[in-house]
Amino acid sequence: MAEAYDRPLPVPQPESDFYWEKAKAHELWLRHCNGCGRTYFYPRDICPHCFSRETEWAQASGRGTLHAFGIVHRGPTPAFRDHVPYIVALVDLEEGARMPTTLVGVEPDPAHVRIGMALEVTFDDVTEAITLPRFRPAT
Repeated sequence: MAEAYDRPLPVPQPESDFYWEKAKAHELWLRHCNGCGRTYFYPRDICPHCFSRETEWAQASGRGTLHAFGIVHRGPTPAFRDHVPYIVALVDLEEGARMPTTLVGVEPDPAHVRIGMALEVTFDDVTEAITLPRFRPAT
């Protein structure tokens, strides 16, 4: 951790505790539904597609493509204002889930970011308890 993290943090819940434990270990895990065969994000026990409770954890490859992005130039709250510009994104993971995130390792300029670009997960240990998955251009 290079600097103190001063932005809002996620609050782990019983359904997502495993996800946050694995993120701390620098692993990306998703929920997979045995009922409809789809993998999804955000972690929850009931499939958002078919409402089955026959779900399990599956380790993700950490690879995906950029579905959509926005470059934030005006922080929405004081906690974000000192960190602009930054890139918010939706990533289509190889496993089929779509995940909201931020992009790192790429200049926040439309000339350097393109829809469909290959991405890979990286992990940011923002506190002793929370590690945030972020995505960077694939190498």
